[in-house]
Amino acid sequence: MAALLGGMFSGQPLGPPQPPPGLPGEPSLLQAAPGAPRPSNSTLVDKLESSFEDYVTGTDQEEIRTELRNELQRKDALVQKHLTKLRHWQQVLEDISVQHKKPADIPQGSLAYLEQASANIPASLKPT
Repeated sequence: MAALLGGMFSGQPLGPPQPPPGLPGEPSLLQAAPGAPRPSNSTLVDKLESSFEDYVTGTDQEEIRTELRNELQRKDALVQKHLTKLRHWQQVLEDISVQHKKPADIPQGSLAYLEQASANIPASLKPT
């Protein structure tokens, strides 16, 4: 198909497109690797592009650090909240286990046991 279309437009060579013109031995803009050192005879555009890349890279790293710091603070607060709840429930379980060790002090009967156990629940957790 390429052979058929090759003759349609005069002046176009057959085959793959040629690389952009440049000085012999000098890499083109498309061939330069990012972060690679630029030749000493770089143009003002190259210097501006390099400065812009450095600025963007520096800004992105600082933004990432700030976001990570904020995320760590948020997770630390969440861990502290859960530790507080865990300590509370550990205390409740400890209080219940102390009651089990003193069976003479606990009134007999399932209703009396539930009343005694519910007396140890803080008022903030009791249904209203």
